[in-house]
This record gives sequence, C-alpha cells and structure tokens, in this order.
Amino acid sequence: MRSNYSLTVFTLLFSLFIYMFYRTERTLINEIARFILSFDTYAEMRAAITHAVPLNEPVIFSLPGGLWVFCTSILSKDFYMKILDHKIQVFIIPVMFAIGLELFQLLHLANGRFDPWDIGCYLLFWLLAYLSFKPGRPQQDILSPFTLNSFICIACFLSVYLAHVGR
Repeated sequence: MRSNYSLTVFTLLFSLFIYMFYRTERTLINEIARFILSFDTYAEMRAAITHAVPLNEPVIFSLPGGLWVFCTSILSKDFYMKILDHKIQVFIIPVMFAIGLELFQLLHLANGRFDPWDIGCYLLFWLLAYLSFKPGRPQQDILSPFTLNSFICIACFLSVYLAHVGR
C-alpha cells in the first residue's frame, strides 16, 4: 500500500504543478497560492516556469484529470460502499465522476469546456489503474470502519475541488 501512496503523492503533485502554473489563475488552488505567496511573487514564478518549461495543450488540459482518475482509482481499489443492499466498488466512481463532469460541461451545467480527449484520457488512466489491481484482495467498506486508508482515499476524491474555477 505504501508504494501506492508514494506513486499517488508524486502524481498528484505533478498535476498540482500543472494547475498552479499552466491553468487559469481562477482555480481555487491558484487563488490560495496568490494568497500565500502574494500576487507579484506568484505571477513571477508562473512566468518563469512557463517560459522555462513549455507544455503542450493535451498535457496542460487533459493529463491532470487523467492522473487524478488514476490516483483515485488506485487508492479506492480496496473499498466498496453499501447503498441500500447493493455493494458498489469504489474504484468505478473516479472514472464515472470525471466523465459525468465532462458531460455536464457539454450541457453547460458545469464550468469548463467539453473535450472528448479528456474522456479518452480518463478512460486510459482508469484502465491502467484497473490493470494494476491484484485479484482476490479483500475489500472493506470505505466508511465502516473509518480508517486512515479510507480518509486518504476520500481526501483524494475531495482534492478535485482545488481545480474548481470560480465564475
């Protein structure tokens, strides 16, 4: 499990790097960075980094979501949720959430721009996570008992809010 955490932390930090320095300044994480660092310091860092390390659009706009799906799927593979009398495997939720959000963008029910490449990226990274699962591992309810592993998995789900763009 520790190797999953290391991989997940590195991957999420890479996504955070992309969001902080290449995505719109209106994301929640960028507003937090400007608050902590000051507007001028953040602007100087952003300009220096984007000049030194140019990235193409698919890396900037599709890769972070795919990496989030990968990380959250990896962390959730050992969990299920009980809703009424049904067991739902938590590892299916990241890809469903990401694709659902993309469809909401298509219907203009969520901020952002619909991009079919994003959906392809989500599916690819979910499939990579799924193929890394070892069969036959015991699963536990994500909420009962509530453990550190449960908390880390749920925190990864909640981290998507840092990419929220204000109006």
